[in-house]
Amino acid sequence: MRLESRTSTLQELYADESAKIRKRFEETGDGKAAIRGRSSLIDSVVIELWNEVTKTGDPVEGFCIAAMGGYGRRALFPYSDIDLLFLFEKEAQEENLIKKIIAPLSQSLWDLHLRVSPTTRTLSECGKLHRGNIEFNISLLDCRYICGDERLFERLRTRVLPGMVAREAQNLMQELTGLARLRHEKYGRTIFHLEPNIKDGPGGLRDYQVACWLAQISEMKHSREWKSAEELLPAPLRPDAMNAINFLDAVRCFLHYQQGRDLNVLTYELQSQAASAGIGLHGGPVTSPNDWMRGYFRHVRAIYRLTVLLDEIPRERSIRSRLFGRRKSRLSNTEFTVVDGRVFLHEPASVEDPARMFGLFEFVARHNLKLTAETENAVEAALPRIQKWVSKTPDLWEYFRRILVLPYAASSLRAMHRLGLLVLLFKEFQAIDSLVIRDYYHRYTVDEHSLVTIENLHKLSAESSESDRKFWDILSSIEHPELLYLSLIFHDVGKGMPVESHVQGSLEAVKGVFDRLRLDSAGRDTVNFLIANHLRMSATVLRRDIFDPEAVHDFAQAVGTIEYLKMLTLFTYADIKAVNPEALTPWKAEMLWQLYAATENYLNRSVDDQRLYVAGEDAKQLERLVPPGEEAGETERFRNFLDGFPKRYLLTHSPVEIAAHYRMYKRLGRSSAEISVTKRDDYYELVLVTTDRPFLFAKVAGTISSWGMNIMKADACANKAGIVLDILRFSDRFRTLDHNPSETIRLKQSLVAALSGELDVADLMKRKFHPEKQAPKVRVQTRIRLDNECSSHSTVVEIAAFDRPGLLYDISSTFAELGCNIAVGLIDTEGGTATDVFYVTKQGAKLSTDQQHELHYALQQRL
Repeated sequence: MRLESRTSTLQELYADESAKIRKRFEETGDGKAAIRGRSSLIDSVVIELWNEVTKTGDPVEGFCIAAMGGYGRRALFPYSDIDLLFLFEKEAQEENLIKKIIAPLSQSLWDLHLRVSPTTRTLSECGKLHRGNIEFNISLLDCRYICGDERLFERLRTRVLPGMVAREAQNLMQELTGLARLRHEKYGRTIFHLEPNIKDGPGGLRDYQVACWLAQISEMKHSREWKSAEELLPAPLRPDAMNAINFLDAVRCFLHYQQGRDLNVLTYELQSQAASAGIGLHGGPVTSPNDWMRGYFRHVRAIYRLTVLLDEIPRERSIRSRLFGRRKSRLSNTEFTVVDGRVFLHEPASVEDPARMFGLFEFVARHNLKLTAETENAVEAALPRIQKWVSKTPDLWEYFRRILVLPYAASSLRAMHRLGLLVLLFKEFQAIDSLVIRDYYHRYTVDEHSLVTIENLHKLSAESSESDRKFWDILSSIEHPELLYLSLIFHDVGKGMPVESHVQGSLEAVKGVFDRLRLDSAGRDTVNFLIANHLRMSATVLRRDIFDPEAVHDFAQAVGTIEYLKMLTLFTYADIKAVNPEALTPWKAEMLWQLYAATENYLNRSVDDQRLYVAGEDAKQLERLVPPGEEAGETERFRNFLDGFPKRYLLTHSPVEIAAHYRMYKRLGRSSAEISVTKRDDYYELVLVTTDRPFLFAKVAGTISSWGMNIMKADACANKAGIVLDILRFSDRFRTLDHNPSETIRLKQSLVAALSGELDVADLMKRKFHPEKQAPKVRVQTRIRLDNECSSHSTVVEIAAFDRPGLLYDISSTFAELGCNIAVGLIDTEGGTATDVFYVTKQGAKLSTDQQHELHYALQQRL
């Protein structure tokens, strides 16, 4: 009865003191004080009950009570479990003490409606590794004496635990990091959740504690001494981490008090309540829920950075994975050492050299590696030096573009962002740092959303579904993917600016990016187009009937070119998919693909109908393209040069390129053909300006093929006066021109000889390419389609066939042999398949039905 009476008194005491702790929290918002206050309150309750059950309160020899886990480290949240260790010196004592002390004391705690988790262990049991219950070993790291035989506890604290930790350090760390990785996997390995779990989610309280445990174990392994875990954390990360823990302590207290139990999910509604209450702001001004959550994600990101310590612990690996680890280490070079997928710098100060700094992140983007804590510290220390370099260098774009196109660019960009390098390079990105869009649709902060878009595109190469493979085929065919990735990074920065339209804000912000990168005019136009129109395709899919020809026509007019269509399609795919994992439904993906296919078909088939005419509505547009400073007569000549070209010519070429083509046209009087060959990134571009003649395109294609070049793309057109402009892109398969630049002159001479008839291209092709054909590794069915309906001037011939040397020559020669003239030619090669579209006429008119049959048969025989 006496214990029951005492329990009743303690109930009142506990209720009163708990109410005071809560009141102080609501007044001050100090979560740290609240959890320490409750820990001290439970201490006093346990001691009171101990005194009651032991009658005198004198120590019971060989037995004590200790706090473990959160309670042991004085971090007992309002509704957290109370972990108690009942420690025996000898197993023989257990039965008697359970009956006399442990059972009544535990019952009294339960009567107080406390969630108690009691554990009974002997001293020797505490010195063993419990693989089936590793959490117990970990919780002992936070054990704290409450009452009983203090000498027994000191033996545990000073001898048994240090010995166990030193002996089992590697196992403890591997088990601990394994559990942490599983937990991260459960939450998608991201801190970004609409309703995050602030305890167990990545970047939550548990991650902070794991970092402290790992630091403590590592220290004790060498010194066998107890030290403050916080002081063992990496010094550069410590201040932000401590601020973050203070914030999360307050948030978790708030969640417990609001819900009356140990629930740790920060729901949408509770986010608003926490923001209005100023939770975690320590008396600062109350903010909107959006801004409050932005602060939340910044704090969580600071804790998540501590998980770099997880990567310092090698995984427990099978023979196969150990072999894989050794293979990874072969990536090491003179600058970096790779161990277990982590990058060490040979010389930490080396990243002060911009080339080495960008080389590091290019290395990460290429191989999907992580940086060690020491490497991260070196990068942060080098930022002031890099900042000075950025303001002066003309090379930033060259360094940055190499990162963007690599398969793990998103991982590299995240590391750059986490360490402050991305914002240092592009201050515009700061506007969306941890910016939250609070609705049930957007899962990620705006900065993470932008990086996920890039990740989505790079992942296409590994996707196996038919739908995703179709988008991968588009990605593998675009000419400048780096411009697509650049536009994705900055397409939403306007959301962090005080403007009505985030699109306009992004377009304004990206001007500074262009200047810093010294991007050429064509690159600026592409990025501006993608940002300005990045919502257009999804709006068309959702608000228009994409099977309505008028809808396709309107969208095609807005897009203008096949290349822009490809990039905008990929942009839309990545953007929708990055909103949340379920946003891009199979239906949306299919509708996106259908709109792409319909628009590509429209643009290919309408080329010949859309031409520039000086005397018509295009006069003003042509007037704006006249090079400055030209005299009236020269202006007229320039207009005549453009008169009759397809409108797509203006869309696919910059004013600088058009001016260069015009200069070649002006020199035609002094030569029969003007030819330029220019080395681009990984291909050569040939531009030919000459008068039209039979077999012209066939001779050009045949000559280039005979040199061992692989024609990747070609665009052929003519103006009203019969001046032909052919632009071909080819790869130098045998690096003939790469190793012998002077051979470019001889290639031009061969082309001139072929066009004049001095060189017999037909005979040359017979000698170079034998009639027998090797079976292709991947079979591509040849498809030939002729259409007289989609163009008002020409017959459209569509050909899909296996790409091989001399293919384009065979096709164009067949046209010429049957007296067909190529008005427009669009040649493309993707993944070993040549997809070519030609607009052809015969004696200035479309092909008759008989002529179509004749051409179809001839092509079948040739291909």
